[in-house]
Amino acid sequence: MPRAKRRLGQHFLTDPRILARIADALEPSSSDTVLEIGPGRGGLTGALVERAGRVIAIEKDRELIPLLRRQVPTAEIIEGDALELSWAELVRPPFLVAGNIPYNITSPLLDKALEPPLPERIVFLVQKEVADRVIASAGTGEYGALTVGLQVAAETERLFTVPAGAFQPRPQVDSAVIRLTPRHNPPVPAEQRQSFRTLVVGLFGFRRKQMLRALRELTGWEPARAGAILEVTAIPASARPEAVAPLRFVALHRALVDAGWPAG
Repeated sequence: MPRAKRRLGQHFLTDPRILARIADALEPSSSDTVLEIGPGRGGLTGALVERAGRVIAIEKDRELIPLLRRQVPTAEIIEGDALELSWAELVRPPFLVAGNIPYNITSPLLDKALEPPLPERIVFLVQKEVADRVIASAGTGEYGALTVGLQVAAETERLFTVPAGAFQPRPQVDSAVIRLTPRHNPPVPAEQRQSFRTLVVGLFGFRRKQMLRALRELTGWEPARAGAILEVTAIPASARPEAVAPLRFVALHRALVDAGWPAG
């Protein structure tokens, strides 16, 4: 049995009851295609093939490929990096996405899962701290740029916690299962996702500053111009980024784009 590799962030989950709960949370049917990210030793893959019509699993660790093909012969095992491969070349809508994803690449995988073509549902097992951030409300300590980006793009849910002791090797923290249901008509168009991310990440980089000061520093605009944008979007100049709800960020971004930001 291949050993877990620390450089790949591998922690294998083998409890069949937990694996079944994760697979059930995806709500696959016999007509569904599931794209699994990081199948590892195939525990979740096995649960998914029992429920879905087709399972395609992307595994980066070459040593695990022969094991996976023996363990779950009905699944299609793709050797490669899920961040580098084109998912659109592997699956066509409608499809579902699932995975026990490595802690060290959680954010980029969440971003990629919400790029077109959009899946119907996404169920990921992530670090509990990340799950807390995914569902956080404005004004709480967990609320941040990740929260805003995900909640604008999808309906977010934290379903249940998985203790560290359920994994081999045991990680230092607990994990949690999250479910994302992408918005197929998101308030931020696909072509504006990058500028929206630039805005949100940039403002949270000034987390301790009031919005007027943060917006001035981000845009380089004079106080009157920045203040007028905040007034139009009903965001108090004295508020801090962590107090601004996701849809207020959407309104702010729309107003900034209409006003010519970013320039060039």
